[in-house]
Amino acid sequence: MQKEVQIFSINENTEIGGKNGFKALEFAFNLAEGIQRSIISERTKEALARKKAEGVVLGRPKGRKPKQLKLDGKETVIQKYLDKAVSISRIAKILKVHRITLTEFITKKSLKVITVQDFEIKRKTKK
Repeated sequence: MQKEVQIFSINENTEIGGKNGFKALEFAFNLAEGIQRSIISERTKEALARKKAEGVVLGRPKGRKPKQLKLDGKETVIQKYLDKAVSISRIAKILKVHRITLTEFITKKSLKVITVQDFEIKRKTKK
């Protein structure tokens, strides 16, 4: 249901109505919204510049490395699996961690990774 609305301004002695009047009114509201948005943006930029000048570190804090790793204390278990040429993905599933977590742990702790070929050679030489 649409109704025709007429706006009368007593101070300016004008009447706004019809399509053209509402387009002018819409333009005025959009203009006011744009001005308000730019004022808010300006105030925000000024506040950020002031905080930066005060020496406050802005933005999201950088991540910290944990002091204790999830796999600490399991080096011998992991090395036993690696010595048996169990894949990193399989070891990760056994230990219930992501394979990238396990790979980073192996690299950080300098554990020796044995390939399947190395395992086969090692097995043949034991016989």
